[in-house]
Amino acid sequence: MPDTILPLKPGADAQARLRSLVTAYETPSIAKSLYQMATSMGLYVAGCAAMYWSLHISYWLTLALMIPTAGTLVRVFIIQHDCGHGSFFASRRLNDMVGRLCSLMTFAPYMQWRRHHNAHHRHWNNLDRRDDGADIYATCITVSEYRALTRWGRLSYRMLRHPLVAHLILPPLVFVVLYRLPFDTPKSWIRERRSVYLTNLSILALLAAMMAMLGFWQVLLVQIPTVSLAAITGVGLFSVQHRFDGVLWARQGEWNSTNASVQGSSYFRLPRLLQWFTGNIGFHHVHHLSPQVANYRLEACHKAIPALHDVVTTVSWREGFRALRLTLWHETDGRMVRFADARKSAG
Repeated sequence: MPDTILPLKPGADAQARLRSLVTAYETPSIAKSLYQMATSMGLYVAGCAAMYWSLHISYWLTLALMIPTAGTLVRVFIIQHDCGHGSFFASRRLNDMVGRLCSLMTFAPYMQWRRHHNAHHRHWNNLDRRDDGADIYATCITVSEYRALTRWGRLSYRMLRHPLVAHLILPPLVFVVLYRLPFDTPKSWIRERRSVYLTNLSILALLAAMMAMLGFWQVLLVQIPTVSLAAITGVGLFSVQHRFDGVLWARQGEWNSTNASVQGSSYFRLPRLLQWFTGNIGFHHVHHLSPQVANYRLEACHKAIPALHDVVTTVSWREGFRALRLTLWHETDGRMVRFADARKSAG
């Protein structure tokens, strides 16, 4: 194993060496996958059951129980995420079956989400490919581009990315409402568009059955807040791991996937319990080096390559909160900046 690895512009040999080390962790374990499914989905169902029981006591108790229940739903989403990459099981058919099952709990249509997310993995942090699989959480504009907008264009851009809007209002809106329509899916994606409607029908049938047994308002008071909190948490994780102090964005001629993995993705260091709830996705640099590594192998892969620790930016949860205001790329300085910084510099 090399003592040092990956300067800013690594050679082909260093990149190949790194990827060969990561490849050893790409084989999924059927036992670990089934165990994670049983515990994650089982705990989510148990959490929901406890929330329904608590409705007869106090809705404040219900909301308190919602916090760990939403945490288990984030973990279910990580399983759906791994299935979308084909890393949770060796069988693609089994991955797709489990991914669709997860989507009934997460409200994120599996086929549509998978294709959009895989587009993100092809060109993340590439300044010349931002229209391919981009969204407001994984992309940004440069300071110069921002300053070139009209006054109303800048205002609109800022409003949509204000932390209260981007991280509290939009995530539940996307998962509960916008995912019910193929709003950003090209018409040529026939299979993905069809999957949105089939997912909706399945969710509707499931909710209708639950409402018949538990009551209309009871189901809404449990499921919608839980999905919303899980969406807020998941979107926040995704954002922090691609926009942080020390991140690298590059033009097409300088961009390569290895650099983008170790310098365009962070290691989001979380307390052990939160790491469990979030399915180790904080080891995001490893995930981008190889999406074929299942979430339960990410930490082991990270530890097995100590040289990575000196190259990848480690972000604490406190630093993650502060990073939510980093929204623009300053090409001259080579760093993410706040809107306030754009007023001070022409960038």
